[in-house]
Amino acid sequence: MVIRFALIFTLMVIGFIAVWVKIGITQTVERKALLDIAKRQVNDSSIINPNRGNIYDAYGNLLAGSAPLYNVYMDTRVPALSDNNNALFNQYIDSISEGLSQLFGDRTPEEYKQHITQGFQKQKGRLKLYPKSITYTQMKALKELPLFNKGRLKSGLIVDVRYNRIKPFGSLASRSIGSTYGETGKGNSGLEMQYETYLYGKAGRKVTRLIDGRVVSIEDEDAVDGMDIVTTLDANLQDVVESNLRHTLLEKDADWGCCILMEVKTGKVRAISNLGRTSEGKYIENKNYAVSRIEPGSTFKTYALMAALDDGKVSITDTIDIEQGRWFYENAKKPITDSHVYRDKQGVPLQTTRFTVKEILATSSNVGLAKIVTSAYDKKASRFVDKLDKMGVRDSVWFDIPGTQQPLINVPNDGETLARMAFGYSVELPPIDILMFYNAIANDGKMIRPYLVEEIQENGSRIKSFSTSTIKSSICKTSTLRDVRECLEAVVWDNDFGTAAVTPWGRRKAQSDIVAIAGKTGTAQVIEANGLYNSHHHRTLFCGYFPMDAPQYTCICVIQQKAYAQYDAGMECGGTVRRIAEKVMAYHGTIPISKHILHPDSLRQPPIKRGMQEPIRIVSKGTKVNFRPNDSEWVRINAEYEAETLSICSDIMPNVVGMGARDAIYAIEQTGMLATLHGKGRVVSQSVRAGSSIVKGGTVYLELK
Repeated sequence: MVIRFALIFTLMVIGFIAVWVKIGITQTVERKALLDIAKRQVNDSSIINPNRGNIYDAYGNLLAGSAPLYNVYMDTRVPALSDNNNALFNQYIDSISEGLSQLFGDRTPEEYKQHITQGFQKQKGRLKLYPKSITYTQMKALKELPLFNKGRLKSGLIVDVRYNRIKPFGSLASRSIGSTYGETGKGNSGLEMQYETYLYGKAGRKVTRLIDGRVVSIEDEDAVDGMDIVTTLDANLQDVVESNLRHTLLEKDADWGCCILMEVKTGKVRAISNLGRTSEGKYIENKNYAVSRIEPGSTFKTYALMAALDDGKVSITDTIDIEQGRWFYENAKKPITDSHVYRDKQGVPLQTTRFTVKEILATSSNVGLAKIVTSAYDKKASRFVDKLDKMGVRDSVWFDIPGTQQPLINVPNDGETLARMAFGYSVELPPIDILMFYNAIANDGKMIRPYLVEEIQENGSRIKSFSTSTIKSSICKTSTLRDVRECLEAVVWDNDFGTAAVTPWGRRKAQSDIVAIAGKTGTAQVIEANGLYNSHHHRTLFCGYFPMDAPQYTCICVIQQKAYAQYDAGMECGGTVRRIAEKVMAYHGTIPISKHILHPDSLRQPPIKRGMQEPIRIVSKGTKVNFRPNDSEWVRINAEYEAETLSICSDIMPNVVGMGARDAIYAIEQTGMLATLHGKGRVVSQSVRAGSSIVKGGTVYLELK
């Protein structure tokens, strides 16, 4: 027994020694080789980006969403393809080459066969079938091809999904909505950046392993999709605002412009547009001008006048000599001047220019406001700024767009600077803040914060909501507010003095037969890169509210003219706000469509495009278009506005010529094909002839004019 015990003990000791020796060899001699094998076997875990949340307007229209795109590969090392002397591969190589050629059209069947065969023979592993990402429709068609319809284990088909951020309404409010980084999909501007935490969701984790010669992906942790953002924007009003701003910019060949439309009582921003000119002369949403500081020009005169009126320093019936529009403050080297010569109706310069305070604001006299402010606050400039503080002008107000700049108003060091502050120089405000101030005037003195996001949703359920918040319950006395509103009404409706009333030859600026508007024009010289003002380069503004007697909306329009351009803030900016106001009130149905015919900018009875009958019926309802429907889903409309049946078949290519873009895309996608648009308007030609056979996943190119 002792001998047997000694033998067993000796063997155990030898075994333990062998194990420790092997461990030592593994950790030293074999370490590098084993680590190299491990690297080939296991990839580092990679991130699975979640499906990013959507951004909607206030009525559920999708402003930004994520559409899936797919990258497709073939794993040529799948054992099933090589079994029985490559029998499965040889059986289907011709049919899948033919199918891929028809589906993508980038190679002939022979080229596809050569590409796949070479990858199979070299056992490349993941062979990319198509160099670009494909759509869901194309991916479904691909999976129906011979061999690929047998599943991944037999065919080797690998489909990787990624999500591409799309904006169905194109450029509408694009800069405010924001954008995302390409690969990471995270927001880098606008609402996409501000609400990144909610929109992105939670990333998952994926581990890639090499098992039996095949690459296998294992989801170690599932991704959690992002939440949805519901904005205060109205896609229809956004279209009205952007199209009218673009019209003015094109007409003036301006540098850039922005326009914001806000509800008076709630502070909801219903539309916000920022358009800048590219080197090709096109206008795109390239910068958030609406939240960037600018010198407000004469729109600041309303601030200055309100301060003086509220402190009892002046009344709107007082008269002041504006000295022909040229006045020196004390010993200043440069005079303060007005931009226009004061003449009578016959064009003769006035002998006396003693105007009431109301007329001074209406005619936007720099001299008049400088005299009012210096008389009230000379040697006490801090009191003027303190008064602005009490009016809420310098408050830091949070807005939903990242990078929103706050007002820059400092206490002036001298009387001359104070005098120039009175008409909007030496102060800087972002347009959104100017809008907020004028909205307070329209809202009976109550200043409320503009906001752009209404609620955050998860799977349709409200997670968080935002509502109206008050900045100042009252910015001034009731009597002051009444006087200021009277002056702003004169700016638009006083034909003798109003800068937004009429031109000398009788053309209306912000005046409208449809909706009464009150507001203030503004003009400022632009500071160039050298830090000096360019007297030939101007920025024009108009901020106003409508309807004048019971305000529902406040709107601001800012346009930076090109250098040496002729300018008129009342005509360009006031006229833009007027057109927007008319269309907004018509959109809400508060004025009959017949009134529009009285105005040169109004809509006439239009020809109606072919398409789905229900939207045509809705648009025609309540107008003077005597539309006569029938029982068909798709119709064409004749000259008498009668609906004629239009046949749409999912088995053959429909005739979409004459349709609008939306209906044309819908009709084509019902067949399983894709539509690509060029131009705008109605369809004038289609690349695939009507009545042709359908190729599922194929593309039809549409020309619109």
